Amino acid sequence: MRFRLGVMIGFGAGYYLGAKAGRERYEQINRWIDNARGSEAYGTATDKARAVIDLGVERARDLVGHAGNGKTDGIPSPS
Repeated sequence: MRFRLGVMIGFGAGYYLGAKAGRERYEQINRWIDNARGSEAYGTATDKARAVIDLGVERARDLVGHAGNGKTDGIPSPS
């Protein structure tokens, strides 16, 4: 319940402040975002994040593959 109330208050405050700022401010913020997305630093950070995610996915696939093959890597099975 507290989380929902916080989300509703945050949404309301954002809506109010956004409406008060007007269209010009909205367009200015969009220009800033577009400039940031076009920067070299953004591209580098995006590439690094993708590499980390891909590595995590590969590791998860390896773990699931080993578990599915019944291999326990030297761990005795309970019998």
